[in-house]
Amino acid sequence: MNLPDPATQPEFYKDVATKRLFAWVIDTIIIIIISLLIVPFTAFIAIFFFIGLVALVSFIYRTITLATGSATWGMRFMTIEIRDKSGAQLDLSGAFLHTLGYTISWAIAPLQLISIILMATSDRSQGLTDLVIGTTAINRQERSYDNLY
Repeated sequence: MNLPDPATQPEFYKDVATKRLFAWVIDTIIIIIISLLIVPFTAFIAIFFFIGLVALVSFIYRTITLATGSATWGMRFMTIEIRDKSGAQLDLSGAFLHTLGYTISWAIAPLQLISIILMATSDRSQGLTDLVIGTTAINRQERSYDNLY
């Protein structure tokens, strides 16, 4: 893997698990607001399917924001980004796979619990989806990373 080594470059992973939690809260608020804004355009029928609407908005929001900047708006606010195993920013297919893994983890509660435990205990703060597809979150302000490879 061409990602920074947490033993020799710990600054890339400092507080990443905590930042991911706060980014998730910010993203969840944004997704709920977007979903609430959509409801009137459905003649309020979406109220009956609100959880499904939130899931759809979440999937689209996460895929687009990860594909266009390798970070959701919450991640950008918290100065972290997702990188693939080669150290590059996510492209559309990587963003789609990451979002799909995230969605599956939320659909199957034990997987999300495993993911949270992994983020809190692994050297790179990787969740289950990260481990499966080879991604990791790093601190964004470490721009010198782009010049390492």
